[in-house]
Amino acid sequence: MDVKTASKAIRKGDISPVYLLYGNEKYQMKQFVEMLKEKVVEEHRDFAISSYDLTETPIEVVVEDAETAPFLVPKKLIIVRDTSVFAAGKDNGKIEHRLETLLTYMDNPTDYSVIVFTVQAEKLDERKKIVKKLKSDASVIAFAPMGGDDLVAWVHKRAAEREVQLAAGAAERLIQYTGVGLQSLAAEIDKLCLYAGAQGTISSADIESLVPRNTEQNVFAMVEDLANLRLDKALSIFYELLKQKEEPIKIAALITRQFRIMLQVKELAGQSYSQQQIASQLSLHPYGVKVAGDQARRFRSEQLRQLLYELGELDYHMKTGVVDKVLGLELFLMKMGAGASI
Repeated sequence: MDVKTASKAIRKGDISPVYLLYGNEKYQMKQFVEMLKEKVVEEHRDFAISSYDLTETPIEVVVEDAETAPFLVPKKLIIVRDTSVFAAGKDNGKIEHRLETLLTYMDNPTDYSVIVFTVQAEKLDERKKIVKKLKSDASVIAFAPMGGDDLVAWVHKRAAEREVQLAAGAAERLIQYTGVGLQSLAAEIDKLCLYAGAQGTISSADIESLVPRNTEQNVFAMVEDLANLRLDKALSIFYELLKQKEEPIKIAALITRQFRIMLQVKELAGQSYSQQQIASQLSLHPYGVKVAGDQARRFRSEQLRQLLYELGELDYHMKTGVVDKVLGLELFLMKMGAGASI
């Protein structure tokens, strides 16, 4: 079951007795749990919500809680955090779990308890009997990072909920500045919406003025400017990084990383890999793959290989003192900005 289908069912009052949530997108998972709280718990939350961690509590205690009738409330929600019982990998915890108690409970769950397992892992261990049982009888939902277009749409939706619009290209600029983490994006969108006001519009200029960027995001923006032959903007970012006392060797290493990703994405796309497949292969967020693919289209593979070779030489020369670090990187940026077209 996907997130949208499960959310729609919950809003209609169709709530499963057991949910198994897993994946790396923690913010979306947290939002889903909050929605369940609103739908399951009517009042007296202290009596209606309980939380457990399977590194500290045996699973049979969770089952016992689920089988115990609620006090002062018609229904209760049991939230259980897990890192190894349902996922692959060695369980380093000292707790022994009697998983047969959950298997038995699944055959006849109570109608007054909702159990939500949140698994902090990208994948479940489908070899385990308990996982197979849950996939058969429970609502199992994956929370994977959003694809490029979905992430942009999410930014627009978040702003629209606050009666604010984003100008063309502003959502992409915000992701470029903030990164792909939904928690950080949500915080920045809320801040920008307060600035724009109801019925207002957020522009790219607003984002440039109000949203801070870390070193990695600054370098990402610099490469984007270089790919589009905006040398003045790329150098402006470079000089700002120097003012912030960033090490030129570190900046060069981040530039090298981005060009290496561009080459890898270009070559995998040429082999008919999908965006999601490339993201999985390179352990990248799908939006990062989308942007790297867009950037890579402005270069031939031979150009990217040459740039990586030159960056390797520059790194060696900076570290051995052959060239001044700031001057060497500045000359590379100017050379690239003057002749980076396809």
